[in-house]
Amino acid sequence: MNEIDWPAILCGPTLNRTTGDQDFRRGVARLRLTPATPVRYPASPPHLMKLLMPRSSSPSLTGRFRVALALAGLFVLVRPVQAGDVSFRNDVMAVLSKAGCNLGTCHGNARGKGGFQISLRGQDPVGDFTVLTRDWSSRRTNLSEPDQSLMLLKPTQQIAHEGGKRFEADSAEYRLLHEWIAAGMPNDSAAAPKLAKLNVTPREAFLDDRKWELQITAKAEFSDGSTRDVTTLAVYEMAQPIADVSHDGLITGRSVGETTVLVRYLNQQVGVRVAFIPERPNFAKSKIEPANFIDNLVFAKLDKLRMNPSDVCDDATFVRRVHLDLIGLLPTAEEARTFVADRTADKRARLIDSLLERPEFADWWALKWSDMLRIEEKTLDRKGVENFHGWLRDGFATNKPLDQLVREIVAARGSTYEVPPANFYRALRTPFERSEAVGQLFLGVRLQCSKCHNHPFDRWTQDDYYSWGSVFARVDYKIIENLRRDTNDKHEFDGEQIVYLSNDEKTSNQARDPRTEEIRPAKFLGDKSRVDRKADPLDELAEWLTDPGNDRFVQMLANRTWQQVMGRGVVDPVDDFRATNPAANPALLKALAEELRGVGFDLRHLLRVILNSKTYQLSSEPNGTNREDEANFSRAMVRRLTAEQLLDAASQVCNVPLDFTGYPSGPRAAQLPGVSTARRRETGPSDADRFLKLFGKPPRLQSCDCERSDETTLGQTFQLVSGSLVNRMLSADGNRLDELANSKRSTTQIVTQLYWTALTRPPTADELRATTEFLDAANRRRSALEDVTWGLLNSHEFLLRR
Repeated sequence: MNEIDWPAILCGPTLNRTTGDQDFRRGVARLRLTPATPVRYPASPPHLMKLLMPRSSSPSLTGRFRVALALAGLFVLVRPVQAGDVSFRNDVMAVLSKAGCNLGTCHGNARGKGGFQISLRGQDPVGDFTVLTRDWSSRRTNLSEPDQSLMLLKPTQQIAHEGGKRFEADSAEYRLLHEWIAAGMPNDSAAAPKLAKLNVTPREAFLDDRKWELQITAKAEFSDGSTRDVTTLAVYEMAQPIADVSHDGLITGRSVGETTVLVRYLNQQVGVRVAFIPERPNFAKSKIEPANFIDNLVFAKLDKLRMNPSDVCDDATFVRRVHLDLIGLLPTAEEARTFVADRTADKRARLIDSLLERPEFADWWALKWSDMLRIEEKTLDRKGVENFHGWLRDGFATNKPLDQLVREIVAARGSTYEVPPANFYRALRTPFERSEAVGQLFLGVRLQCSKCHNHPFDRWTQDDYYSWGSVFARVDYKIIENLRRDTNDKHEFDGEQIVYLSNDEKTSNQARDPRTEEIRPAKFLGDKSRVDRKADPLDELAEWLTDPGNDRFVQMLANRTWQQVMGRGVVDPVDDFRATNPAANPALLKALAEELRGVGFDLRHLLRVILNSKTYQLSSEPNGTNREDEANFSRAMVRRLTAEQLLDAASQVCNVPLDFTGYPSGPRAAQLPGVSTARRRETGPSDADRFLKLFGKPPRLQSCDCERSDETTLGQTFQLVSGSLVNRMLSADGNRLDELANSKRSTTQIVTQLYWTALTRPPTADELRATTEFLDAANRRRSALEDVTWGLLNSHEFLLRR
């Protein structure tokens, strides 16, 4: 290292000593390059002059100022940071985050704001340093008069700032920025210790005093082993607006409920779960006896929240609920009446066991997984859809372990006609579509944000994204034939394809990182080791992913299974696992995962445990303590029947088969392998097809079940009230109403049978009296029966799963 005498270089023999030299010296002094300040730089003075001086041996005054500015910028870049100096990486970058400057709504936007753009949430300190110190001829920082720096004037609103006031002139943020500028804007982006871990306490809190206050403490651990309190520099964001959080992490609750507070410092973030509990001085614990570990864990948290579970539901509600959840169908009137009349203590457990073995179970669960795996005809073609769906159905019928099912899917290759799970990759045409799908489906990781920038709410970086994508880079296709009807649609395929691993460099090029134009080494998510280039990446992936020790994979499967019968995941959304979206009941999620792992990924076993719990069997009727609860499973969630459930239930009540374009008459909606068939282009969709689409059957264009909609719309109301499909079912010759009208049953018996068939319960005394009077007074009994059944099909009880 050489010590450099700045005045000797700037005003030595290389530069003519003209009167301009005095201005030159003043310029140098203004930039804080004083003669008494030796600076270390790893190059010789001649090398500096070669880099920075104009070719002319007698530069003009303007040229000399350019040299001074260049050297000043170099000085800024290489000035060593002394002990006690403000750190650009760990202080200035933290201030930019604290003030919200680098958010996507401000200067972290892809196009910046007001001509000023920095990296989103501070993911690029090196680039941000250049922008702050060099961009706009360094106008944002004023070395000689730090107080006049735009970095300080705008956020304190001493001059106009579209983003408003971000901090006060006497704040810690202001002092840090001022000290950094006054010190010559030292750059320690490469040398400063990096943040290794952010420790936040507490991670969970139940606040039951009247103040509802909680002070969060954040401490940072750095790569050099040092630690520091960063509570005042951390950013605090509230997930639900039921509380306020101060500048320094003091949380004050405003209403009863639970929320997650996101604590962020530099590139790390931690979620804190906080519950605001009402006083309830007369709270008495529920006397419901737990049936298994699920109840113990759910009820234990409810106790902390001073909340009681609802009562256990009655038999009629249970038999309807469990049929819908396990096989997607209503119980028949005879099945329901027999179950309710049964007085044995274990009848619910026996019913669960019997439903798990019915063939409709495989139909229903194949439908659920088909939604996630994008089984639709436009991409896979008719034969591919039927093969993949049939393979899934056989897997659930034979109780294939879930880890084996997933292993066979992610490792599949070969003919899409002969190896059904190979259709999984047929629907995902690029490495990044494959990597995003596998991450979301089987690890609960939503990586899409990491494609363009580090994930704003999770730990995944762009490096992680492109390394994970490289795992799938060699997957390629041989298109044996493509008989698509629309030659302009490049996404339509009709014909056999071969999925295989290619060694062609062109295939791997699809996984290039656009930042470097290079292919990053393949790595599994969260795993620092590289994938062996000589190994089969899909086989390696399958083994790593489905390893019983892969907690994220096991928890994801357990959470998805829970959500599919409970209506909400322990982590919700079900495929969004991250520290900033913590589980509503972490102990419950862990226990469910351990149960699934312990029984060899047996889906039926896990469902049996869940459905036998009192938690699953709770009523949907709220009590005085749980009326506002939606996340802690204190009562059953009321939800609308899915499109397939609703259509199959209406068909079942009326005893009329369904017609779908491209299929022979008779299949249930839940048995359809795909979404639509190619024949719809020729004949158009049937009324049943339109019904499914209207009530939220997903198009299966995304790798999740998030496309399925349970929203209610005006169009659905018209379909049920006056739609041709429902009216045709009611008036069809030979349907259930014909059978009842022509039977020798009494009016009371007919009404009772209709109620059990449609609503899985007997009519109340008032309902029975009013309905029998209506039927007995009708001139056309058959038409009156249609009116009664129409009313039942449009009732909330029929449309909802309670």
